Amino acid sequence: MFHEFADEYGPEKVVYIYEPRSGLKGIVVIDNIAAGPAIGGIRMAADVTTAEVFRLARAMTWKNALAGLRHGGGKAGILADPHTPNKETLIRQFARGIEALEGYIPGPDMGTDETAMAWVRDEIGRSVGLSKVLGGIPLDQVGATGFGIAICGEVAQEFSEIGLEGARVAVQGFGNVGQHAARFLAERGAVLTVASDLDGTVFDPDGIDIEELVRLKLETGQVTVYPRGRKLGRDAFIDLDCDILVPAARPDVIDETNAARIKAKVILQGANIPVTPMAERILHGRGILSVPDFVANAGGVICASVEYQGGTQKQAFETIEEKVRENTREILELARAHSQMPTEAALTLAKQRVSEAMAYRRRG
Repeated sequence: MFHEFADEYGPEKVVYIYEPRSGLKGIVVIDNIAAGPAIGGIRMAADVTTAEVFRLARAMTWKNALAGLRHGGGKAGILADPHTPNKETLIRQFARGIEALEGYIPGPDMGTDETAMAWVRDEIGRSVGLSKVLGGIPLDQVGATGFGIAICGEVAQEFSEIGLEGARVAVQGFGNVGQHAARFLAERGAVLTVASDLDGTVFDPDGIDIEELVRLKLETGQVTVYPRGRKLGRDAFIDLDCDILVPAARPDVIDETNAARIKAKVILQGANIPVTPMAERILHGRGILSVPDFVANAGGVICASVEYQGGTQKQAFETIEEKVRENTREILELARAHSQMPTEAALTLAKQRVSEAMAYRRRG
């Protein structure tokens, strides 16, 4: 089945895990381990597919290569509602199913968190994104990915007409990544005017109080309970005026059917693979600066790598700032010099680095 995806870079392994008594169905894709063991999150969603997990694993290969980490790319998926009452049972069984896959280091992703990673570590002795009491760096709690997005935004303003001071920000997916991205961008002078989640969209051109919205989302699970602003459908963010858009939810939310309607001048990809290849071309043709996911949202995996090597939260944030700033500038300078889309420039550089790492491996 995965012959559709296979190329000279991978995948190295595609593993299916099934436990009929509990109904556990899981997928693991170890894409490339030339630079070291694959690191990547466990996604929990009822509709996750092999194709999605492979695309996410490949994005991790590029992301880890660009960040200069001693890790390859991998990803996992559990086909279940993340709010299921037997979540712990499913995750523990899944962990036992991946115990022998020593080339894969699991971390949190959509539908899983530091608690889930504690269950995984308890079962097999390896995971990242652990809570502080277990000696980890809870990357979702500290906002590692969102911090990296804000650093990316700082650099992007040098390549766009949009500066962060006073910039109107739209966040699609007001979860762990989106909330922290909004906070860190606001610290740099931006204003959150659009927040979208599963229940709908809040739009307030005068600015949304981020801390109040975070509190309400934590209490109710919804953003539309926010007392001010207009309440719209969850996909309304596509048509709303903003300067910077942060897609921070599911894959492919920006595609060829809606890319022409985007109002933002800068897109900082907070989610993994949130923009389709065709949409990237449309956005580029419209003069919109779209910074690819494996550049913009690398903060999370950089934090996970620092944790895996025994580093501290302070070291993690210093490393995120250094690597994301350097990578964003290098990619955008290459794109400008060669009249390329940033995604093209990033892919070219990532492939060069992975190919070089592969050249050192024993053949046969």
